[in-house]
Amino acid sequence: MPFLKLYKNIAKGIEVEKEHDYINFDGQRSNFQNFILNSIKKLGKIYLGIDKSKIKNIELCFEQYEFDSLSGRMNSVSMFEKYLAEIYKIYKEEEKKHEIRKKYEEKLKELLKDKKRPENIEIDLVKGVGDKTGQLLNKIGIRNVDDLFRYLPRKYINYKQTTKISDLRIGETVSIVGYIKNSHIRNLKNNLSLLTVVLSDDIKDIEIGFFYKNASRGMLNRYKAMYPTDATVVASGTVKLNTYTRKLTLDKAEIEILSEDFDRSEFKKTKENIIPVYALTEGLSAKVLKRAIKIAFENYSEKIKDFLPDEILKKHNLKGLKEALYELHFPTSEDTIQKSRYRLIYEEFFLLQLWLNSIKIENKKSKNTPILGKDKNGLVEKFIKSLPFELTNGQKKALEEIEADLNSKSPMQRLLQGDVGSGKTVVACATLLHAVENGMQGAIMAPTEILAEQHYNNFIQWLTPLNISVGLFLGKQGVGARKESAIGIKNGQTHIAIGTHALIQDNVEFNNLGIVVIDEQHRFGVKQRGKLLSKGKDCQMLSMTATPIPRTLSLTLHGDLDVTTITELPKGRKPIITSIITPSKINEAYELIKNEIENGHQAYIVLPLIEESETISAKCATEEWKKLQAGVFKNYKLGLLHGKLKNEEKEKVTKDFKNKKYDILVSTTVIEVGVDVPNATVMMIENSERFGLSQLHQLRGRIGRGSAQSYCMLTTTSNSKTTKERLNALVKSNDGFYIAQKDLELRGPGEFLGTRQSGLPEFRVADITKDGEILELARLDAIEFLENNNIADFEEIKYEMDKKEIINNLKSG
Repeated sequence: MPFLKLYKNIAKGIEVEKEHDYINFDGQRSNFQNFILNSIKKLGKIYLGIDKSKIKNIELCFEQYEFDSLSGRMNSVSMFEKYLAEIYKIYKEEEKKHEIRKKYEEKLKELLKDKKRPENIEIDLVKGVGDKTGQLLNKIGIRNVDDLFRYLPRKYINYKQTTKISDLRIGETVSIVGYIKNSHIRNLKNNLSLLTVVLSDDIKDIEIGFFYKNASRGMLNRYKAMYPTDATVVASGTVKLNTYTRKLTLDKAEIEILSEDFDRSEFKKTKENIIPVYALTEGLSAKVLKRAIKIAFENYSEKIKDFLPDEILKKHNLKGLKEALYELHFPTSEDTIQKSRYRLIYEEFFLLQLWLNSIKIENKKSKNTPILGKDKNGLVEKFIKSLPFELTNGQKKALEEIEADLNSKSPMQRLLQGDVGSGKTVVACATLLHAVENGMQGAIMAPTEILAEQHYNNFIQWLTPLNISVGLFLGKQGVGARKESAIGIKNGQTHIAIGTHALIQDNVEFNNLGIVVIDEQHRFGVKQRGKLLSKGKDCQMLSMTATPIPRTLSLTLHGDLDVTTITELPKGRKPIITSIITPSKINEAYELIKNEIENGHQAYIVLPLIEESETISAKCATEEWKKLQAGVFKNYKLGLLHGKLKNEEKEKVTKDFKNKKYDILVSTTVIEVGVDVPNATVMMIENSERFGLSQLHQLRGRIGRGSAQSYCMLTTTSNSKTTKERLNALVKSNDGFYIAQKDLELRGPGEFLGTRQSGLPEFRVADITKDGEILELARLDAIEFLENNNIADFEEIKYEMDKKEIINNLKSG
């Protein structure tokens, strides 16, 4: 039964029950109680977005409905009605989304109707590609001819750079190209089996062995089948002497199948060739794939459209698209591969930057945004002069760039990024005061209540002497407090509102909202940011992030924004001394913590998990807290903070730590953002290898916020070379941007951003960790192109831009 039909049936049943004064009305098939209980079960099956805890409570109420009082029955029905209304609202929003998605799918379908383009020609139309091969090609993402053209080799084997079997020397790491002469299995003692693969290059043979423990006969046969006789292969490994056969072999060898059959006479002729190696799937041979690519080029290469303008191709001496694609599949030299790859990398970046900068230009077309300037003796200047410290050059520069935006009739589109403790909050406050100085209101939205309250306390301290009223909006506030805050903001008595998602509730109305600041902007969705902006007319918006983002990633994610970066820390801050602590040095770490406490300071001990896990051996925060309190730190007061505490409890622990009621705070990563205790000078992070570098840097940023020397200790039991390399980046530098770049290089953009991050563009060839120079070049070219040209005049560019816009809208839902 569809959701809408079930919803109407339930609503009708409730209406009948209410008309009969909640008597548990008997219908044709069952009474009202059973009707509702059955409906709840159906609802759980039909509507996957159901809140299980809420529906369980409702179900419990109706299980006792028959024996309940009149008021109890009325409450149960009312509770269910309210929840149904919530579900119906969500359903309608989803339905609206579905309609929008359908519209974009139709647009894409219409756009892809032109059979003159390779991407609109389905793969099964390629000669020789039948249903079976077509399905295998679909598995590796090849659905049309353009996919086939752009399914590039993952690497190349250059015969000139391979070693003949007769020339092997012990200790050298080599690659051998040859064919499989034969393979055989031999059973050894202790359930050990040996698979021997014999390779030949038509001059000499080599035996490569693979050992398997407790493998069944069927498994061994499958392993043997992976190395078919006469297949062309490349084998890589380190040359060593087999102590049993006294012959040379390859240690830890990797054997890659280049082709499942091989013509020996042809082999001798092509030894100097470069062979492309493709990622395949089971059942799909390299030979079949290469044949399909060759036939596609013979029949459809004339349909390849090059959208890069001639002036760009000439400017950078770039290959044409058709030539570049062909060279990558059928290379003639290393140089042609590099030049062809360069062309495709540039193309991907150029299109992305065209799209992002087009959005920026379009957004700046609004001419209704009010100018929010400042007077020499106005509120903004009074605020800056009243501060007990001087702004850093980075803060001054950031304000200059923001003020230039506020003096323009185009809306501000700026991202303010700065390292932990660089003073972004002061810049945000000064920005919001531009609105107040011009008779408007400001708002700052933070992702957590801890961070919102920290901003509120800072703003109160700074702005109360200037007679500026600041309001706080949190989900935990009582009805009375929330109502009072809402009245103040609606009648204009409250100048600046600070809060969490509570700010975007329907009952929060502004008198005249002029500027919005979104803190930790990546923690909010587009709709949430848009909803806050919609509470004002032609509102200005400043986004902020304390997560340093490498420039290449910033240009990829935020190319439609102007980015301001604060790199320096306030005066008086000392660089944090960071060290790696192995198990043998743990007592030294404890002594350092004790010394800092004896000197009047405080400490953090950070753990990655709350509960024990079979798959992750990190210590449990609660158990560790008990152990430390009863053991090495028995003479000190320890607080405990983790994500499972209620908000009120978290707030109390945080305040108590700030008020020095605790010497040490044992915590999970909930302290990553928002906990600001300048008296804390030492942090020990347990199992540091389990964190990303950027997260470790964020955690470290909780200390070093005062003038005293601070220390961060990274404990690890890992002997991994990679782990040491990662952690040493933190030992060497306190620069968040340097660390973020290292993190990006080591983990890649997907892991760096985390699985929750959306909006990361997909590249077939380009790699933002390696191709930064090409990205910068493509960006400058895209900006120049948009300044001098109209996209509508370039058919192929317009087609690519329209397609990118539609696909982006489909991805964002």
